[in-house]
Amino acid sequence: MNAQLTRSGTTVSASREDIVAAIGAGQFFWLDLDDGDPNDGDAVDLLLHTFHFHPLAVEDAEHFGQRPKLDEYDGFDYLVAHGAAPDGACTIEVHLFITGKYVVTVHRGHVDALDDVRERIGRHPATDGAPPQIILTYLIVDSLTDTFFPALSTFDDKVDTLETQILARPTEEQLDVIFQMKRTLMAIRKVVTPQRDMFAAVTSGAVEVPGMTDESARYFRDLYDHLIRISDLVDSYRDLLSGVMDTHISTVSNRLNVVMKQLTIIATIFLPLSFLTGFFGQNFGWLVVRITGFWAFMVWGIGLELVAVALLYVLFKRRGWLGGPAE
Repeated sequence: MNAQLTRSGTTVSASREDIVAAIGAGQFFWLDLDDGDPNDGDAVDLLLHTFHFHPLAVEDAEHFGQRPKLDEYDGFDYLVAHGAAPDGACTIEVHLFITGKYVVTVHRGHVDALDDVRERIGRHPATDGAPPQIILTYLIVDSLTDTFFPALSTFDDKVDTLETQILARPTEEQLDVIFQMKRTLMAIRKVVTPQRDMFAAVTSGAVEVPGMTDESARYFRDLYDHLIRISDLVDSYRDLLSGVMDTHISTVSNRLNVVMKQLTIIATIFLPLSFLTGFFGQNFGWLVVRITGFWAFMVWGIGLELVAVALLYVLFKRRGWLGGPAE
């Protein structure tokens, strides 16, 4: 477990003794726990026996894969928020224990969004006198939420590139890319929608955060606005992906129709040729005795076949089957 203690804009690595001393000092602080190895149990022990958080909340923080939610307990609120990973392929999960004296965050692995919070926390203009836990909660969730925008921007570029490639030449590999993008989009949608609904409940007053006032509620309204924008973007890209899939299917189908038309034309041309060669290939004495000589071979053997091909070509051309307009 890696613990970082932020107090008065300064961040330092903290031991259990430092954390206990910070709790006893009575000054507001933020403790960030990177529970990289959940099997050691250090983070769970700290949350249960040092901070005395409710066992149900600690159990949720121990098992990642939670949906965004905000639960109220005696003396603190437990919040789960998500952001986008740098590669946009998955989401980042951060658990927050919010009280009026401190905020504790738990995550697994390094989170760039929290580094951004540490840079912003010392210079954030809290001119409206909002409680520090409100400001800190806003900064953490806002930084996590903002990670969705570059991920979706990259997603938009991928969709445009994929459309261009499909129109030029559809391949099976493009289908794999489309399905992977759809899975990524669904993973984002599964966390953005409940996160949006969660802050809708906060802004409406259905759920309260410790220290929440009418003035400080504007921070959560800002988060709600960002999440609405992201939710709309996700829905738009889902429609775009459906359109790309339809484009791929239509393009492949059109190419298949062209190939089938070409094969049908070739088969149709050989149909009368097969009939003629079959007819004159019959071993009847009358044919063998009377149709003899070089000119008979040129007229009946070669000429009829050339005439059949020419007539079929004119017919296909008039009907526009060879690619030109029908006459």
